[in-house]
Amino acid sequence: MSGTSGGFDQQVERRMALAQEWDELVRQARRIDGFEDFLKAPSLESLLPAARNGPVVLVNVSRWRCDAVIVTADGVDVVPLPDLVVGDVRRRAEAYLAVLQSVERTVRELRLARRALDDGFSLEANQRYNAASRAAHQARGEMESGLAGVAAWLWDCVAEPVLNALGIQGAPPPGGRYPRLWWCPTGLLNLLPLHAAGHHGVPGDGDAPRTVIDRVTSSYAPTLRALLEASKPDQAPALGDRRMLVVALAETPGRPPLPAVNAERNLIAGLFADRHTLLAGQDATWQSVRTALTHHAWVHFSCHGGQDLSDPSRGGVQLSDRTLTIEDVSASSYRGEFAFLSACKTATGGLRLSDEVITLAAALHYTGYRHVIGTLWSVYDRSAAAVAATVYTELICGGQFSPDGSAHALHEAARRLRDTEPGRPSAWMPFVHLGP
Repeated sequence: MSGTSGGFDQQVERRMALAQEWDELVRQARRIDGFEDFLKAPSLESLLPAARNGPVVLVNVSRWRCDAVIVTADGVDVVPLPDLVVGDVRRRAEAYLAVLQSVERTVRELRLARRALDDGFSLEANQRYNAASRAAHQARGEMESGLAGVAAWLWDCVAEPVLNALGIQGAPPPGGRYPRLWWCPTGLLNLLPLHAAGHHGVPGDGDAPRTVIDRVTSSYAPTLRALLEASKPDQAPALGDRRMLVVALAETPGRPPLPAVNAERNLIAGLFADRHTLLAGQDATWQSVRTALTHHAWVHFSCHGGQDLSDPSRGGVQLSDRTLTIEDVSASSYRGEFAFLSACKTATGGLRLSDEVITLAAALHYTGYRHVIGTLWSVYDRSAAAVAATVYTELICGGQFSPDGSAHALHEAARRLRDTEPGRPSAWMPFVHLGP
């Protein structure tokens, strides 16, 4: 027994010595300039500047209660959300994902049936194609009605109470600038389009449209600290890095062609003439893109993207030889200013770790890109090209590219698409902005 006791005492002494050594190392670190708050929880006062350009709305979802925590430069307010119930959030998120996945599944079957019919006409192949066409048409209709339904529910339960609390009860005057607002959702709300909340196509009350997009310009913030970091002036890239990297793959092995990629590539090549680097087709390899990212302040991906909802770190953009994953991007750091991810599901989170915003868009934002435009789900090829055209046209003035207007430019592009195709919310809802 005495031997056992002696061994235990030695372990206790060893642990105490290590704890004291740890405390001393932390004290030393905190004496270094810039590390005064090392391993400390940030103070509220240090985070409030993140909201100096507009309120940040943290939407808390729990089984006990749900609230919107509104952070402004002056302080914090809490808005109860009694109509938001955690069980409803789960059911809505599951239904939302189900209709999106149904469309992908039926479109994939339609593509295979079309290929079989092209290989040689037969009664069986024709019947398969007709059945796949009907299924895809039905799935698209269910997706559009499902998106409209979730947008209306988000308005009733979250957006309207928040905007009312902020006193934003109508559209800005004609020609006026839309106020900014940042959403910071938690849990499964990370999967849903808060920026698109509203009763679209339903008349509002005079100048009070019942839609977020007609009242504010929305952005997303993974965390207050990430938004604050991106807002710092010293995050700007060096002048020598102010070039656009264009990653364009109209054809990817094993995936359907993307005809609009060429239009995006030509648009950017024309706008950025001698200020762009093109990696297209077979040249857009995993290694070449990773290397080029470190030398360009701006990047535009026009290619296929994907996400694994059960393991989000495996999601990313598909290059000519392999996928550039979220894990790959997170392993590096950049001083980038702008990233446009004209690819599917680049801002889609995961199911198992829904409180952790694990997306390619968030990864680029965390690793140094100030402004990132991504997508919540698969997007139409033509819609992506239309959004890109509007965004770049809005951001270039007098030959100068100004990414700080990214949120407003995307907002304008989304409103134009919404007004052009009022019956297809899937055309404009997927596009989101992260950054200051």
